Amino acid sequence: MKRKWIITTVVIALFCLMAGGYKYYSNHKTSEGEQPQVAQKSAKQNTLNVNGLIINHQSLTEDIAMVGNLLPDEEVDLTFETSGKIVDILFKEGALVKKGDLLAKVNDKTLQAQLKRYEAQLKLAQDRVYRQSTLLEKDAVSQEAFEQARTELAMLNADIDIVKQNIALTELRAPFDGVIGLRNVSEGAYASPSVVVAKLTKISPLKIDMYIPERYADEIKVGTPLTFTVEGRNQTYKASVYAKESEVDMQTRTLAIRATYPNTNGQLMPGRFISARIRMSDIPQAIAIPTEAIVPEMGVDKVYIYRSGKAHATTVKTGLRTDALIHIIEGIELGDTIITSGTLQLREGLPVKLDVVE
Repeated sequence: MKRKWIITTVVIALFCLMAGGYKYYSNHKTSEGEQPQVAQKSAKQNTLNVNGLIINHQSLTEDIAMVGNLLPDEEVDLTFETSGKIVDILFKEGALVKKGDLLAKVNDKTLQAQLKRYEAQLKLAQDRVYRQSTLLEKDAVSQEAFEQARTELAMLNADIDIVKQNIALTELRAPFDGVIGLRNVSEGAYASPSVVVAKLTKISPLKIDMYIPERYADEIKVGTPLTFTVEGRNQTYKASVYAKESEVDMQTRTLAIRATYPNTNGQLMPGRFISARIRMSDIPQAIAIPTEAIVPEMGVDKVYIYRSGKAHATTVKTGLRTDALIHIIEGIELGDTIITSGTLQLREGLPVKLDVVE
């Protein structure tokens, strides 16, 4: 019995010793065999294919792009100030007219007859005043009689002026130089102040109405130059700002400005749609990079530079921004190669390969 107990104890001891050896061997194998493989795997990094840009000086400009409309310098609907039958139309549709030209006339025969009657009475009234003045000097008439004669003469002259003014109202004259449009009436038609005879438009110069973002409100001044194009024409035209609105529109956050274009030869017509640009600034030798190369991090702008096959982040100070480029004031220098693609995947020291270098 004692011998059997000793054999059992020895077997158990051998089993524990074998189990402990296996655990030690397993741990030792893991620490010396597998762990270096994990470290080696984590140390290995994939190379990222990117595009690069070599920094050189370039011209950088900031433009405001706008759309607008060509407007006439002056425009008016021509109407008579009185009523009556139109007896004469003296203009040709689409023709140039000068200020003061007689364009149409309403029947004024009754007024002309009144004028002739008053003018016939005028000589007699003037003679009466003269005689009364002579007699007054000799005390042959009273002062009252002389004053009455002079008053009658003044009233007659006033009646003549009234009739002449009424005759003038029967004449439709051009208020300014311009192009007269299509007529809406014919001879024999009855005219009144509500009847538009035609439209008169002054097309030289032309006005341009546009709207600019509010951030440029203080930078646009009277005399600021601009260029514009018109659809269907390959020519670029030059104009200048001559006025701007007194306040920013609270709904659109824009400021209305108005420019003028000489249009000396009448080449352009009012009412046309235009595309305009105002150049705000011009930097002839700037360091500028594409906007997609900027990586904002915690309120700081960074750029990745390619050096010795790796990406290195550098903080930059930016200036003027356009639709495609950003002016770099500090942070990169001429000759540096910046990375312009895959910026979201870049990390400091990441191996990279340049596919395209501009």
